[in-house]
Amino acid sequence: MSLKITTTITPQDRGFQYGDGFFTTAAIKSGKVQHLDLHFTRLQSCAKALYFPKIDWQQLQSECKKLVSEHKLAVLKVIITRGEGGRGYQAPDNPSLNAIVSILPFPTHYADWQAQGIKVSISNVKLGHQPLLAGLKTLNRLEQVLIKQDAKQFIDSHDVVVLDINNQVIETSAGNLIGFKHGELFTPKLSKAGIKGVYLSALQQVNTITEVEESTVFWTDMDALFTCNSLMELVPIIQLDSKKV
Repeated sequence: MSLKITTTITPQDRGFQYGDGFFTTAAIKSGKVQHLDLHFTRLQSCAKALYFPKIDWQQLQSECKKLVSEHKLAVLKVIITRGEGGRGYQAPDNPSLNAIVSILPFPTHYADWQAQGIKVSISNVKLGHQPLLAGLKTLNRLEQVLIKQDAKQFIDSHDVVVLDINNQVIETSAGNLIGFKHGELFTPKLSKAGIKGVYLSALQQVNTITEVEESTVFWTDMDALFTCNSLMELVPIIQLDSKKV
């Protein structure tokens, strides 16, 4: 299947029109993409779930490697859309896919977060349930936009923890949660809502991390609590709402 690697799209692109696509965001260190294979596993899972045609992943991976080779510390973002065409929501039978590949500055505040830990509040925005898309990083991220807007009111917090409509803890605004208690590791189950992060997947390859459906009380009772994603890696949470962890 044709995959055009580009830096721009037209207003007719289905990614712009309908959010018909998916993406991943990876750390670049010393000219290499961190957890490259896991990022491409994520892209492949999204492509399968959204019924995208077969993609030449080797071609895209090779282009990404070339693009990042001269960057010491930066961010790689890869967005794949179904391109133009189709009738309304109905996708074309033979789409011309687009891969928008870009290099972005690395967030400067994550080093401080890692060293000092962060305080988080509970977001007023709750995640809905959609099992067909749960765990996937699709282009439909309006819930996260609302979460970030809501987080502005918590001036003494660095981030927010997000619950689902059943008041089960799911994630932070842009990361997964990992709790440690009595020698065991826990993370929220993401079968109904949330995004499965690549860094969490990397940790699960070398650690037993039990997936649970639990309310806030469970998480405030941890011996230690962390948030993580591919850029910040592992960041301690030192206070959840009014309770110190």
